[in-house]
Amino acid sequence: MFRKKEEPAPSLEDVPVQSRVTSILGEGTSWKGEITGSGGLRIEGLYEGKIDLDGLIIVDRKGRVESDLIQAETVIVAGAVHSDIHAERVEIRSTGRVWGDVTAVRFSTEEGAYLRGKIQMEEEPLSEEASPPEEADEEGESGPALKPKKSA
Repeated sequence: MFRKKEEPAPSLEDVPVQSRVTSILGEGTSWKGEITGSGGLRIEGLYEGKIDLDGLIIVDRKGRVESDLIQAETVIVAGAVHSDIHAERVEIRSTGRVWGDVTAVRFSTEEGAYLRGKIQMEEEPLSEEASPPEEADEEGESGPALKPKKSA
C-alpha cells in the first residue's frame, strides 16, 4: 500500500573509467614492474616500480608503493608510499605516509598524515589558446618578451 518506488541503481557504465577502481593488487600480493594506461588502481599489497595512469590510484592502509615516480590524475594515500608523486589531485589520509616530493594542482591531508618531502602546488592547466606570460625586462618592467637580435 505504501511501497516506495525503487529507483534504478546507477550503472558503472555511467562513471568514467578514470574515476573508478578497475584493478586491485590484493593484500598479501607483491608486484614489480611498470603500470601504464587508464583506469583506477587500488593497491592493498606491495608494488615496486613506475606507475603512470590516466586515472585514480588508491594506496590502501596496508598497501605499500616503492617507486621513483607515480603519475596519475588522482592519488589517495592511506598506506606507505616511497615515491615522488605528480598528480592533479593528491590526498594523504590520516594513516598515510609519504616519503617523496609531491607536485599537484589540489592537495589535502588529514590530521595525522605524514609527508617527508616538498610540496609544489601548480596552477590549473592553461588552455591551449592562452597567450604566453609576459616576462620582466632588465629594469623589472613587464612587457612582451624581446628576443635578442642575432649578429651576422
